Amino acid sequence: MARNAKVEKKKAEGALPWNERLSYGASDFACSFTFSLIGTYLMYFYTDVFGITAAAVGTLMLVARVVDAFDGPFWGIMIDHTHTKWGKSRPFLLWFNAPFAIFTVLCFTTPNLPMFWKIVWAYVTYIGIDVLYSAVNIPLTSILPSMTENSDERVVLSTIRSLFSNLGGTLISVIALPLVAFFGGGNNRRGFFLLALMAATVFFVIYLIVFSNLKERVQTKQSQKALPIKESLKALKKNWPWVIVIVLNFVYWLGMQAKGQVTIYFFKYNLGRPGLVSFALLFNAIGLISVFLTPRVVIKIGKKNTLLAGLTISVAGQLLMGLGASLLNVPIIIIGTIVGNFGNGFVGALIAVLLADAVDYGEWKNGVRAEGIVTSASSFTAKFGMGIGGAISGLLLSWGHYVPNKTQSASALFAIEANYIWVPMIALILSFVLILFYKLTPDKEREMSTYLTKKHFRERNEE
Repeated sequence: MARNAKVEKKKAEGALPWNERLSYGASDFACSFTFSLIGTYLMYFYTDVFGITAAAVGTLMLVARVVDAFDGPFWGIMIDHTHTKWGKSRPFLLWFNAPFAIFTVLCFTTPNLPMFWKIVWAYVTYIGIDVLYSAVNIPLTSILPSMTENSDERVVLSTIRSLFSNLGGTLISVIALPLVAFFGGGNNRRGFFLLALMAATVFFVIYLIVFSNLKERVQTKQSQKALPIKESLKALKKNWPWVIVIVLNFVYWLGMQAKGQVTIYFFKYNLGRPGLVSFALLFNAIGLISVFLTPRVVIKIGKKNTLLAGLTISVAGQLLMGLGASLLNVPIIIIGTIVGNFGNGFVGALIAVLLADAVDYGEWKNGVRAEGIVTSASSFTAKFGMGIGGAISGLLLSWGHYVPNKTQSASALFAIEANYIWVPMIALILSFVLILFYKLTPDKEREMSTYLTKKHFRERNEE
């Protein structure tokens, strides 16, 4: 009995109050509610509503990735250089709340301009929202290792965040087109603008609440002062868990973005069933089940095996969808969607946890705790992957001679199918191979956690 009491006491250490847990989750609800609108519908909005060619959109997304090569690390360095009464990561949730909301609306604003200036408008607003998304989202990942040292609590927090993220992304994906029709009354330009205004308002209000409720508790000597860039970079030296997770982020999100943003094209042109888009996207919510199960599965088989299982299930789902696409069979496609989303839930729930572990690993291995630079690289690679996925989609559509709002040629239909089925399939298989090389075992995690807990306790007593 005494031993069980000690175990329960240890688990309770670092556990956060529910208002803070829910606020952490709500932060990614807000991010997904707005950025999933952009990821799922902006390409369609550009080509079929605003009137920009698929080739121009693909080029835009490639150029935006060049900017990402600088803005992701920039925000990480800024976080590591920030020291305020609110902490290092938390202030960014307040400072860049309104700018991100404003650019969300601007992305879906359609000024009456010549084609050249339409493209300029798209470049400014898309790159702007991309940079600002890093400013509001990277701090959500960098703040996790500062909220608690408890590994189990981190899994709980990441699970709640993934649940809310999935819910926010699914909700906006399902209601977007009906709301465009409702707000626009047949005018898609007006409908998308008012939808973006609504999403931006939701984001702004939620982020104010999130900023008020989150706290940074894990304070070390390094976290209480600005870290020089050279010192921050030491946290990455031989940090193999970090290398695996950032490459995983790139590959996985490349596939998911390529698939997500052509969903409307696939159902509209390949299947001739545009009315099923919202129905199909509703099944993204299946991932909520696997996200909810993640902490229990991790306890039984570990993080690595949970990721491998999730990716295996996702590949099986894509295979079913490929079969359904070749047969033009909607029920098989829906079943494949359900299976794939169930597997994706495990992956999404654990990526942030692996990043928090990489922060600890950098401090354990190199003596440097740099939450900003370690986690910002992951956000950068995720966005870079999403951008390359978007560029691939645009370039494939251009290669297939896609023409908006017309009956598509065989080559255009193949390009849409490749984006929806085969690009994500390849990305999932590569992600599986990457995780095979992940070597941070549960025993090594416990050794690392014990060392850092003692180190932080000693540092606090020395102050």
